[in-house]
Amino acid sequence: MDIAKLSRISMKHLITLHVMLDTQSVTASAKRLCLSPSSVSKTLSQLRQSLDDELFYRHGNKLVATPLARRLGPNVHQIIHDMNLLITQEEFSPADYEGSFSLAMRESTFELIAAKLVADVLQQAPHIKLDIHAKDSIGFEGVVKGSLDFILLPHDRSQPPIAQQDLVWETLINDEMVCLMNAAHPLADKSTISIDDYLDYSHIGISDVDLNRPFFELKLEQLALNRATPLSVADFGSAALMCHNSELLFTCSRYWADNALQAKGLITKRLPFDYGEVAYSLVWHKQSMNDPAHRWFYEQLKKVTAELFNDKAL
Repeated sequence: MDIAKLSRISMKHLITLHVMLDTQSVTASAKRLCLSPSSVSKTLSQLRQSLDDELFYRHGNKLVATPLARRLGPNVHQIIHDMNLLITQEEFSPADYEGSFSLAMRESTFELIAAKLVADVLQQAPHIKLDIHAKDSIGFEGVVKGSLDFILLPHDRSQPPIAQQDLVWETLINDEMVCLMNAAHPLADKSTISIDDYLDYSHIGISDVDLNRPFFELKLEQLALNRATPLSVADFGSAALMCHNSELLFTCSRYWADNALQAKGLITKRLPFDYGEVAYSLVWHKQSMNDPAHRWFYEQLKKVTAELFNDKAL
């Protein structure tokens, strides 16, 4: 252990690196840290000298983290998290809390959950700041790096990204998958649809670079059956819009299909095959629950989701 070298690296350096990894911008980091850009640049220069690495290099008009900087990211996040615990009050008071939380969800989930969540949280913690992001703009890497606190999303339960071992997945509610179509679709008048009916028409897929292929896709493949998916979109709402205006079929969460405004007027059919287990899950970094504030926000997410799903039974 090189004590002399370690003594030249302070929390200021680590916090600056942590924020830079999130923003990839000196200007944005300076704004978040309430410092001048020159001060951030000076701190980065000192850290570069101590670590003998550029940490960030310019590619076009963007800054890109070096492999060393990316590798240090999770460890730096953990160090900052542990230091924060040392200065956090043991008793957490929502009414007095002035911190922030960041949450990502698909836009379709936002429609169903976000309004009640925000109302309940702000009533208890009026000084809190909430940042809610679209899941397709910031993914699981944001949780690993510490720039995102939670992700809430519907998914096939076979889909958690196995590469991210530090992430915890908790099922909040179990759901089922259904097939949506417009009211004028040739299959709309059938009480049930067969596997041949399902495969005779083209489908809308949901793209998610973080998740594995869903179980039902693999199941169809194992049966030597393939569905035509000429269109993929990032969210249920976009898929529903295409359903309203075409003969494309869309396979999605029943809870969303029954309650989302964008799904109103579409016809719901049970799937004619084993689609596996689906759920709405909450995802976070395993270390974050050491923080009383995170535990409180986690409980609010669970409570609001449970209330909504109980009020609108599947």
